[in-house]
Amino acid sequence: MPALLDVFLIFLRLGLTSFGGPVAHLGYFRTEFVERRRWLDEAAYADLVALCQFLPGPASSQVGMALGLSRAGLWGALAAWAGFTLPSAALLVAFAFGVGTAGDVGDAGWLRGLKIVAVAIVAQAVLGMSRTLTPDRPRLLIALGAAVTALLLPEAPAQVGIIAAAGLIGWRALPAAELRATSGLPVRLSRRRGAAFLGVFAALLALLPVLRAALGGPALALVDSFYRAGALVFGGGHVVLPLLEAEVVRGGWVTPDAFLAGYGMTQAVPGPLFTFSAYLGAVSTLGLPALTAAGLALGAVFLPSFLLVAGALPFWSALRERPPAQAALRGVNAGVVGLLLAALYSPVFTAGVHSAAEFASVLGAFALLEVLNWPVWLVVALAAVLGALAL
Repeated sequence: MPALLDVFLIFLRLGLTSFGGPVAHLGYFRTEFVERRRWLDEAAYADLVALCQFLPGPASSQVGMALGLSRAGLWGALAAWAGFTLPSAALLVAFAFGVGTAGDVGDAGWLRGLKIVAVAIVAQAVLGMSRTLTPDRPRLLIALGAAVTALLLPEAPAQVGIIAAAGLIGWRALPAAELRATSGLPVRLSRRRGAAFLGVFAALLALLPVLRAALGGPALALVDSFYRAGALVFGGGHVVLPLLEAEVVRGGWVTPDAFLAGYGMTQAVPGPLFTFSAYLGAVSTLGLPALTAAGLALGAVFLPSFLLVAGALPFWSALRERPPAQAALRGVNAGVVGLLLAALYSPVFTAGVHSAAEFASVLGAFALLEVLNWPVWLVVALAAVLGALAL
């Protein structure tokens, strides 16, 4: 219980303060769990990020679930998810009850400040990871090649291909003499249980549409639609929006104006963008109580991620201990640095910086984080306040 409570409280604080989207979340997680708490080392963290990039669903939430699972088992994974997810979900459900009354938050000064500080947070993560994961010319070239490719091919499937190519290059080109043991992520699940979770994931994906067609009912329709969205989207975040729009707007459950209002509000809250599902459930016209629909939509969209993380980690932990796999993972780690470098430009920099003054603010925030070692939460709060005062 102490470990479980510890996991929940840590992720609750992150859920209340982690603005900036999934790439920024990975920066927050790295600061908290690699640098501050040392739950795992830099290489193991990059391995975990790489695995979650391969899996469909929200990568940052999956990384959080994996960290919680490592510390406190399956209940730890749920505690990490709840702490990181519920704050933004609660805010979005509250907004759903008064949709349209909050106005357009897209240009709010405090939100602009948070977008600016997200650039500094991601830049610090890229710099810190590059020091450890790209210390030599071959891995630096892999990282730069991955960044160039990701910028030219920004689609989510390309990211999976980039990671696979980086692993293949690492396996074939990086010398085995350089391999070193790294402290992996302890996993409290057997491979048999992992296979069972993967089986449940596949069974639900196949059976829910059949049950929906056979039995009908608004609750089953809601669960099927949101489970499918969470199970089939690579790249997470904004990539899920077209699937959700197709299900809820074209399906007549949510009006286009309500959809856009909720999406705008989602940009203004911390935590994962997938919590948009709670808002959509709450404003849907399926005839279910708003809180019930919000809970079903939220749980259904994240359930595939939980099943995939619990299913894949036991096999991943065993695989990464083999020398050929370690060589491939060194290439993968460099590829992850390249993907983060590309994401630093788009969407993080392009969304947060539009003037010389805003770029100067990024440099100031970076100095506070990297040079003066201010805590992330304090820099985030300062950026929000200064952004609000600037308008």
